[in-house]
Amino acid sequence: MTLALTLTLMLGSTAAPSAPGVSADTLRLEVGSTAINGRVYAPHSARVRVQVGPADSKPITEWTNQLTLGDSAGRPIMRWVTRGTRSAPDGSTQTWEILQTYDRETLAPYGYFRTSSTGAFMRLTIEGTRVRGTRRTPPDTAVQLVDLVLQRPGFIASASDLVPLAAGLKEGAVMTAPVWGPNMTDSEVRIFTVLGRAPIQIEGTEWNAWKVEERRLTDQKLLATWYLVEESPYMVYGEVPLPDGRIQRMTEVAIPHAPR
Repeated sequence: MTLALTLTLMLGSTAAPSAPGVSADTLRLEVGSTAINGRVYAPHSARVRVQVGPADSKPITEWTNQLTLGDSAGRPIMRWVTRGTRSAPDGSTQTWEILQTYDRETLAPYGYFRTSSTGAFMRLTIEGTRVRGTRRTPPDTAVQLVDLVLQRPGFIASASDLVPLAAGLKEGAVMTAPVWGPNMTDSEVRIFTVLGRAPIQIEGTEWNAWKVEERRLTDQKLLATWYLVEESPYMVYGEVPLPDGRIQRMTEVAIPHAPR
């Protein structure tokens, strides 16, 4: 998918912008909401493969996710380790590692540390709306300071699929949640709509998964479609529309869990 953070529950007490799919019974989540149960995620390891274009395209990116549990100053936390490889058009490969720490119960992000074989890195600590740390992007050699204040705390955008399952899935459920990522200047609200169960086969395994759409609240743009299950690997398939009209497809399978 990471040290202190004080957060509050805000559920529906403030008016939300009117938008299709958002109604009075929409579950309005905020970082720190007790409506989120991060304990649904057990320690596990999984492997993700990414294709762009047709379903039979050769994977261009692969990574593994590993979840372990611990505590920080008596607070239960999740530690996510992601290690990936991407193939470039010239045949070269790029590798990276991402270490993230979340609150085990609320999924509140506490830290995000990324390193890459390109020499780029990012080390961020997150305390509510305050994001601080350092970063270096290729081909820069200078280290840049990061000191950002968000309008509202956000769940990590690259792990947005964790939120719906932790909030509870049922057909027709609609929930909103703010998300933020290291390449974003501020958090933004996303709408998650549970369309129902959908059978899907991933690498020989048949799943009866929950199909969930993720859209941006402001313009209703479809950002992703997730297929989620209540056991490892939790997200078995995802589709992300790309700006050029192609589809990025992600398949995920469980692998032996051997924490390092």
